[in-house]
Amino acid sequence: MIAGRGRSKIRPPRRGIHGGEEIDFEQTWKIIASAFNEIHTKNASKLSYEELYRHAYRIVLKKKGEDLYKRVRDFEHDWLTTQVRLRIQDLLSPNLLISSQAIGGTTTNERRFAGEKFMKGLKDAYMDHHVCMGMLADVLMYMDRVYCQDTHRLSIYNSAMILFRDDILNAFSQDGDSISVLELLNHVILEQIRMERDGDVIDKHMIKDCVYMLEGLYEGQMDTAESRLYVASFEGSFLETSRDFYRAESELLLRESDAGAYCRHTRRRIVEEQDRCRSTLAESTTPKIEKVVEDELIKNRIRELIEMESGVRFMIDNDRMEELSLVYELNARVDPKKTELMRAMQKRVVEMGTEVNNAAIAASQAPPPSEGADKGKGPALEKSLNQQTVAAIKWVEDVLQLKDKFDLIWKNAFNSDNALQTALTRSFADFINASSFPRSSEYISLFIDENMKKGIRGKTENEIDMVLEKAIVLLRYVQDKDLFERYYKKHLCRRLLMNKSISNDVEKQMISRMKIELGNNFTMKLEAMFKDMTISEELTSGYKGHVAQLGDADPKRIELAINVLTSMTWPLESMGGSGDEEGKTLKCIFPPAIDRIKRGFEKYYGEKHSGRQLTWLAAMGSADVRAVFPKVPGKEGTQKERRHELNVSTYGMVILLLFNEVSADVSLTFEDIQAQTNIPVSDLVRNLQSLAVAPKTRILVKEPMSKDVKPTDRFSFNAGFMGKFHRIKVGVVSNGNKVESDRERKETEKKNDDSRGFCIEAAVVRIMKQRKELSHQQLVAETLNQLAPQFKPEVTMIKKRIESLIEREYLERIEGAKVDSYRYLA
Repeated sequence: MIAGRGRSKIRPPRRGIHGGEEIDFEQTWKIIASAFNEIHTKNASKLSYEELYRHAYRIVLKKKGEDLYKRVRDFEHDWLTTQVRLRIQDLLSPNLLISSQAIGGTTTNERRFAGEKFMKGLKDAYMDHHVCMGMLADVLMYMDRVYCQDTHRLSIYNSAMILFRDDILNAFSQDGDSISVLELLNHVILEQIRMERDGDVIDKHMIKDCVYMLEGLYEGQMDTAESRLYVASFEGSFLETSRDFYRAESELLLRESDAGAYCRHTRRRIVEEQDRCRSTLAESTTPKIEKVVEDELIKNRIRELIEMESGVRFMIDNDRMEELSLVYELNARVDPKKTELMRAMQKRVVEMGTEVNNAAIAASQAPPPSEGADKGKGPALEKSLNQQTVAAIKWVEDVLQLKDKFDLIWKNAFNSDNALQTALTRSFADFINASSFPRSSEYISLFIDENMKKGIRGKTENEIDMVLEKAIVLLRYVQDKDLFERYYKKHLCRRLLMNKSISNDVEKQMISRMKIELGNNFTMKLEAMFKDMTISEELTSGYKGHVAQLGDADPKRIELAINVLTSMTWPLESMGGSGDEEGKTLKCIFPPAIDRIKRGFEKYYGEKHSGRQLTWLAAMGSADVRAVFPKVPGKEGTQKERRHELNVSTYGMVILLLFNEVSADVSLTFEDIQAQTNIPVSDLVRNLQSLAVAPKTRILVKEPMSKDVKPTDRFSFNAGFMGKFHRIKVGVVSNGNKVESDRERKETEKKNDDSRGFCIEAAVVRIMKQRKELSHQQLVAETLNQLAPQFKPEVTMIKKRIESLIEREYLERIEGAKVDSYRYLA
C-alpha cells in the first residue's frame, strides 16, 4: 500500500526440510504471536527473523495459510482496538472536541495546542503501525507470495492498513459521539490551515505527516488516486471551506480596501496556496485550490473590482502601471480574452477621447479675445478661424498624447497583448469618427500641415520619422479617408505654391508612407502635384534662357517664376480668391509691365505645348517689389533714402503699382482700386488690410483709420513709412491653411459627396461586371466592403446610385426574382 517500503531478504529453507513432519499450528502460532507482540511493543531486537520466517513458511506449506492469514488479521484488529485506539482516545481533550463542534469558549492557542497534540499522537500511531507491519510482512513474505496470490487476497500489509483505517480512523471519538477520528483529523487540519491564513504560525511538518498518512490509505479495496483518503475524505472539505473563506474575504476586501490592495492581496493568496500545497498538503491539490481562489477572489468579483472608485479608471488616470498589470494578470487567469478589462479600457478611452473632442469644440466655439463689432465678419471672423486652427492642432496633440498614454499602459501593464491592442484601436477609431465630431480628417491634415511648415525645423531624422509615424497612426483611425485626402490635397497645394514647406524630401516621405498605408490610388494625384512643380522649375529656367537669347538684358526687366498646374490634379478652387461673391471667375487687370511679361510667357509656352490653355490665378502668387521712400534726415543731418524689398502677394503688387502712376498726394478709393484691378472684393479687402491696417506693414495710409475696410475708404502712399528691416514680408490675412468656416465646410462636404457618388457607381459596376447577376443585399454588402478602405458610404446613397445606373441602363432589375436582384447590361 505504501511505495518505497524496504523489504529484508531472507533466504528460504531448502526444499524437503521438515517436509514430512507434522506441525502443531496452535503452538507455532503462539510463537509467532508472541514475536508480533514484541515487535509492536518495540522489543524486537532479540527476535530471530529467520526462525519466525521458517514457522510461517511451514504453516503455509502445510496448507494452513488461511488460518494463519485470519489469525494475523485478528491479532492486528485486537491490537488496534485494545491498545492503539485507547491511546488515541486519550488525546481527545475537551478543547479539541469543543472546537470540532464549533462551540465557543476556547482560545486559538488552546485549539492549536490540542490539535497539534492530537495530530502528533495519530501520526505516531500510524508510523508505528506502518513500521511494525513492514516487519510482519517480511516474516510473512512466503504467505503473501503463495497463499495471497493463489487466493487473490490482499497482502497482509495492505490488509493491516485497511484495519488501521477501519479500527482507528473510522472509529468514533467516544461512545455516542457522531464524529469519527478521521473527521476530527480533517477538522483539525482545516482549522490549522484557517489559523495560518489568519496569520498564525502552525506546525506544517506535522500536517504534512498526517497528509502522508491519508495519501497512503484508501477508501475502498481499490488503490486508485481518487480513492485515497486524502482525496475522498479531506480534499473536498478543504476546497469547500476554502471557497467559503475566500468568498467572505472578497466581500470584506471590496468594502474595506482599494482595488490595488485587493489585487496585491489576491496575488499573495494564490502564492500562499501554492506554497501550502507544496509544503503542507499535496501538490495535486494546487490547481484545484488555485481555481477556488480565482473563482471567489477574481472571476466572481472582477467586474466589481474594475468598477470600484479606485478601480481601472482611477489607475488609468493616475498612471498606476503596477496595479493595472495586476488587474491584467488576474483577469487573464480566469478569462483568456480579458473581457472585463477590455470593456473597462474601451470605455475609458472613449470617455477621455470624447473629453478631448468636447474641449476642441468648446475652444473653437469660444468668442475671440477681442471680437469686433460685426460678429462673423472681417477681422473677427479671421480671429475666430485662427483660434479654431489652434484648437484643431491642439486636438491632434491631445489625441496623440492620449495614444501615447495608452500605448505605455499596453506595453508596460498589459504585456503588449494583441487582443487589447485591437480593442484600444477600435475605441480610438470610435471617438475620432464620432458623429458628434465630424472634423477629425480636417484637423489631422492641419496638424501635418503645421509640422511640414515649421514643426520639423531643427529636428533630427529620427524625430522627423516619429512625427510622420504619429500622423500615419492617426490616419489609420480615420474612417472617411477620402475626406482626409481632399483636405490634404488642399493644404499641400498651399504649402507648395506659397513655399511654406520646409522640406520637399520630407513631404515626399510622408506621401510614400501614405502610399504604403492607403495604396497607390490615394497618392496618385499628390505625386502628380510634385511632378508639376518639377516641370514648372524646368519651364521657368527654360523661359529665362529664352529671354536671355532675345538680346541685351534689360536691368529693369521683371523676373518671372512660373508654376504651371494641371487643373484636374490641383484643388485650385479651394485656394479661395478666384471669384467674386457670385462665384464668377474674375480676371485680374495687370499693370502694363506685368502684362507684357505675361503675354511673353504665354507665347513661349504655346510654342512648346500647342493646344493647351493657360489660366492665370493671381490669388496664388507672390512678388518681390523694390520700394523707394522719400529722403528723411539722418543721424548726422544727411538726407537718406529708404529702400525696402517688399514681399507681397500678386494682388498686393498690383495694388502698389497703381500708386506709381499717381502723385504722392493723390488718394484712391476702394472702389477706384477695385475698378482698375478687377481684384475680387474679398481678396482686395484682405490685401488692403495687410498694406494699410497691419501696424508693421503700413505701406499705404487709410482714411479713416479703422480695422475694417469699407467701400468708401480712401488710400494713399505712406511716404513716412519706417521699417526696421530691409526686407519686409507683407502677410495677407488668412493666407495660410486654417479651419474651414461653416460655409466652406458645407461646400467641401457637398463636393466630397458628389465624388463619393462616382466612387459608389464605379464599385457597383465593377462588382456587377464580374458577378453578372446579384441580389440587392449582396450588392450593397459587397459595395460596402469594397469601399471600406476609402470611406463608409450610407446605404441610402448606394440605393440612389443603383437607381441612377438602372436609369442609364447599366443595370436592370430581374423580373420575377424572389428577392430584389439586378443584372449587368454589357
